[in-house]
Amino acid sequence: MKRREFSLSAAATLAVSGLALPAHAQKKPEEGSEYLVLDKRVPVEAPQGKVEVIEFFWYNCPHCNAFEPKLEAWVKKLPSDVFMKRVPVAFRDDFVPQQRLFYTLEAMGKLDELHGKVFNAIHAERIPVNREDNITAWIEKQGLDKAKFTQLYNSFSVSTKARKATQLQDAFKVQGVPALAIAGRYYTDGGLAGNMDRALQITDYLIAESRKSR
Repeated sequence: MKRREFSLSAAATLAVSGLALPAHAQKKPEEGSEYLVLDKRVPVEAPQGKVEVIEFFWYNCPHCNAFEPKLEAWVKKLPSDVFMKRVPVAFRDDFVPQQRLFYTLEAMGKLDELHGKVFNAIHAERIPVNREDNITAWIEKQGLDKAKFTQLYNSFSVSTKARKATQLQDAFKVQGVPALAIAGRYYTDGGLAGNMDRALQITDYLIAESRKSR
């Protein structure tokens, strides 16, 4: 989903057929067309000796929902020297509640359990999970303490993480989601790569390239 196409009405019409693997998938990735090299490196949070990979996503994005199982399978096979993290984007102000949802679940130690369920609630069950009131209503149905969730959701620490997520998104000049950033230096997404299967292959290549420069 391109940044200029992030309305729900536009999202509903976007096809996910771009996830299919093309015949040219094994060729060497092309800098400037399939991935970008940032002019200015972005600071990473990965421990020393590890290559950081970031997935930028939006819970309401149908492409992100379709990509999630593929990403999960890819993450399970990552070598120990790769540090993977997810970052929720905010292309506009009404994305922020879902940023806060993500970081509140993380703070409560419930992200692994409920991250996929948020996607399912939105895209399969058609439950709106996009404002504080319906987010907390959904959270309560998951058996979480509503008062504790609300306190964290509105806390300074979660607000700070949401703000930093948007700053990181802007630092990488994210043009659409899902998107992948590697080692604070490289960027690719479905638009550049052609599809997200290819984007994962490019990410593998860029991880290997990043190892060479450590």
